[in-house]
Amino acid sequence: MSSYKNIREMAYEANMELPRLNLVLFTFGNVSAADRDEGVFAIKPSGVPYKDLSPDKMVIVDFDGNTIEGSLRPSSDTQTHAVLYKHWDGINGIVHTHSTYATSWAQAQMDVPIFGTTHADHLTVDIPCAPPMNDEMIKGNYEYETGFQIINHFKELGYSHHEVEMILVGNHAPFTWGKTAEKAVYNSAVLESVAQMAMLTNQINPQSPKLKAALIKKHFERKHGPDSYYGQ
Repeated sequence: MSSYKNIREMAYEANMELPRLNLVLFTFGNVSAADRDEGVFAIKPSGVPYKDLSPDKMVIVDFDGNTIEGSLRPSSDTQTHAVLYKHWDGINGIVHTHSTYATSWAQAQMDVPIFGTTHADHLTVDIPCAPPMNDEMIKGNYEYETGFQIINHFKELGYSHHEVEMILVGNHAPFTWGKTAEKAVYNSAVLESVAQMAMLTNQINPQSPKLKAALIKKHFERKHGPDSYYGQ
């Protein structure tokens, strides 16, 4: 029996959440689940419809992007996942989708503004949009360079990947991550919902102000602060 049964099952279950949450169409999107001790992750195979997936079809890949186990080709975005796992500690799940609203903001090359308390329940800043890659990066190992485009943009902003668990890649689409694959999927769903709300807010009032600092602090800290009181 494979020693990777656990992460295969986690990756499978997380991938199956994407169509249930209306975050993917056809074979768009992928989720991976990592085992830090083994230095590997399980990821959706490339181009396989969700209805045809099973835990044993998940592909095992190391943090350098090499296939370790599996008869199918891993997702075409595998190198991006590998770069993020290798260079960012503490994340054990990554999601990439082309969900409608988040991708629309990415195509507009715009951060998602923090307009309301739903956003502030999860982040204290705008959801960042990394600029499109330069031509040399695009011509090179595109998916590998996408990982560094994400990392480099966070460095420029001074953001921690532990505190901000989502990003848009300009003209491309969103990536999210978390301590587990389940949390990464949750973040992907939150991103899509907040992106939709922000778009509608702009349509209702193009001069909508951002959420004021006191409300950002209150809503974030009531869920994540040292004296948090949300939930059981």
